[in-house]
Amino acid sequence: MDAAALRSLQAPIKARYREDPDSALVPLHAEGRFEGDGLTCTVDSWAGPIVAGLHPSTGGDGSEACSGDMLLQALVACAGVTLRSVATAMGIGLRGARVRADGTFDARGTLGVSKEVPVGLTGIRLSFELDTDADEQTVAKLIQLTERYCVIYQTLANPPPISVESRVGTVAKPD
Repeated sequence: MDAAALRSLQAPIKARYREDPDSALVPLHAEGRFEGDGLTCTVDSWAGPIVAGLHPSTGGDGSEACSGDMLLQALVACAGVTLRSVATAMGIGLRGARVRADGTFDARGTLGVSKEVPVGLTGIRLSFELDTDADEQTVAKLIQLTERYCVIYQTLANPPPISVESRVGTVAKPD
């Protein structure tokens, strides 16, 4: 797809959002369930069910997905799609690209070994390797705009309020 095709594709969508801002509010959701006896949670995804379990550093055997890796994968996916869209809109030719996210967590926090150790990722590094003829200034603008428009990057950089609720009752089995 080139810049003109992208603009043509998005023009009516942008016009609708300008006329009716509420139509731009996109509800997203994720759902998980317990299946079997293991310490896992099965999460439905567009690609099919993903079984998440304990990371080996917390007692898992590595055969299930790690939710921390899944978070980084969501960042890479969003940043990659955003990078490609912005490059297309800017007319920047990319012969290839590699997007990588790295993070670190201290397992002592989630295992309750030390109350002083935070639970969660304590740093995330997002990196881009681009095969392009674009100059440094153009690449810098591309990365700046990718950061600006990447939903997952912005969510992590500017975390929204999160609420938790619970109910006790019978959980229906999926069809």
